[in-house]
Amino acid sequence: MIIITSIVLLIVFIALIFWERSPDITLWTGVLALLVCPYKIEDEWVIGVLQSDIVLNNFANEGVITIAAFFIIAAGLRETGFLQIVSQNILKFPKSILSAQNRIIWPTALISAFMNNTPVVAMLLPAIDEWARRNGLSISKLLIPLSYASILGGACTLIGTSSNLIVNGWLINELGHSGLGIFEISMVGIPIAIFGLLYILISSHWLLIDRTPVIDQDDDSRQYTVEMIVEDNGILAGKSIENAGLRGLNGLYLIEIDRDGEILPAVSSEIILHGNDRLVFAGIIDSVVDLQNLRGLIPATNQIFKLSEPRRRRHLIEAVVSNKCPLVGKSIREGKFRTNYNAAVIAVARSGERINKKIGDIVLKVGDVLLLEARSNFLEQQKNSADFYLVSSVSDSPFIEHKLGYLSITLLGTMVITVSTGVVSILTGALLTATLMILTGCCTPTQARRAIDLETVLVIVAALCLGKAIEISGLAHNFSNIMLSTFGDSPEVMLSTIFITTMILGNLITSKASAVLMLPIVLAISESMGVSIMPFIIAVMIASATALATPIGYPTNLMIFGIGGYKFKDYLTMGIPLSIGIWVIASLLIPIFWPF
Repeated sequence: MIIITSIVLLIVFIALIFWERSPDITLWTGVLALLVCPYKIEDEWVIGVLQSDIVLNNFANEGVITIAAFFIIAAGLRETGFLQIVSQNILKFPKSILSAQNRIIWPTALISAFMNNTPVVAMLLPAIDEWARRNGLSISKLLIPLSYASILGGACTLIGTSSNLIVNGWLINELGHSGLGIFEISMVGIPIAIFGLLYILISSHWLLIDRTPVIDQDDDSRQYTVEMIVEDNGILAGKSIENAGLRGLNGLYLIEIDRDGEILPAVSSEIILHGNDRLVFAGIIDSVVDLQNLRGLIPATNQIFKLSEPRRRRHLIEAVVSNKCPLVGKSIREGKFRTNYNAAVIAVARSGERINKKIGDIVLKVGDVLLLEARSNFLEQQKNSADFYLVSSVSDSPFIEHKLGYLSITLLGTMVITVSTGVVSILTGALLTATLMILTGCCTPTQARRAIDLETVLVIVAALCLGKAIEISGLAHNFSNIMLSTFGDSPEVMLSTIFITTMILGNLITSKASAVLMLPIVLAISESMGVSIMPFIIAVMIASATALATPIGYPTNLMIFGIGGYKFKDYLTMGIPLSIGIWVIASLLIPIFWPF
């Protein structure tokens, strides 16, 4: 049993680290393997380390249901413009990058302490992106601070991040514990958050590379690659590049001309344009939008003209490809993007890369930022879609029922007060608030259903099943013996070891999976050492909630990856020193508030 469980878990770990597909598929494949794999016990063959009733019971886990309710609460806040109210009153006019970071990270951390940090970042991203461009600020200097602030804020309370709720649900279901209070982990979480936010302000000047310069520079790493065709017999045919007004465009430059298969690179301003010349530009979003309206040029993709709605009624939309998009790994043409979404891709941005392909031949990757021309209702249909991390309008903004914004805030505040004072349990409070969000019109039933992230729910349940397999197979006991023999019988040393192990796993296989897989191990360790399990539980909770050093570890890190033009090393450079600081602080503070 131990051998089978170990092999399955090893394969799952490797797949989570190196496979770009959705983690729910990987984890559930592991669960299925543990349900059907035969093994031998004393000359008798048994089918499955896990049984179906264990899987079904994990769907009823209190943490899973609470997280689903919080997705609906977040939808109510989003649909009523809660974060637009915040951004309008806080962002304003920064005098410097430091000033801008200050305006972002403190409110973000505070908000993330009281609502799940993933939707917080999803809602703030469009506002900060537009704000940065309007004020000539480097977006790459702002988005990692935004993500880190949301993660640090989420670690301050029980309801700030889903991994905290998962651990709390496990504590209730497996150990019969009454559960933690909303602010019980704040004694450790707040000092860590303050340290982390100050670290961001001090270190980002040196550690964060300016990957997205202001708009008049030519090496903007969030540039779109876009192709336009010189209209045959149009007003630009026969003119030089300079006379056509294509030289010195603000935030946009002409990279090359494709003329009947002949490439003219480093284009001279004296070159005469011919009809049907394919012009390849690189530029920021505003300039690409302006380019679409330039007379004499037409979009190079013929998909534009196949859309079912008149062009005057279409909108330009930015969408960030998620790891659940079924077209990942396929070219835009092969995946039939227009057929599937009734939208045409007119430009693609990929972390500063120049994509040397025609639009239809570009193979989509997770984090690609797509500029789409779509029908008017595309935003409403896709903004809660699992296929995209972020969908935002470029040419206009969706209607938001602002008058309900303060009602949604009041509902959230009431929930926090009643749960923290013990009037209702966190599950009851979350379900009641989610229901009121729907009944009061803060979000519609359809929006509520779409808001529940099925992948997150499936990941959590699958991780709980794998955690149970670790426990019942005896692997947790064996692993705890290895840790005890390696690191001795000092509770303080073991706590520190558990914390850093959970944090490393979180950065490799996602925070939720690392939390659940470590829980049966720390249970076995605490029983072997004869000490309280609570310090170890808190260590797992905070370590998994602060997976900062890779884009893989936390959804918010992956959401900003393409938009910020980041490289993998940016997270390592910024996140590793911060993670070490968090490790040290937590190792010192946890035993003070939760004695062994």
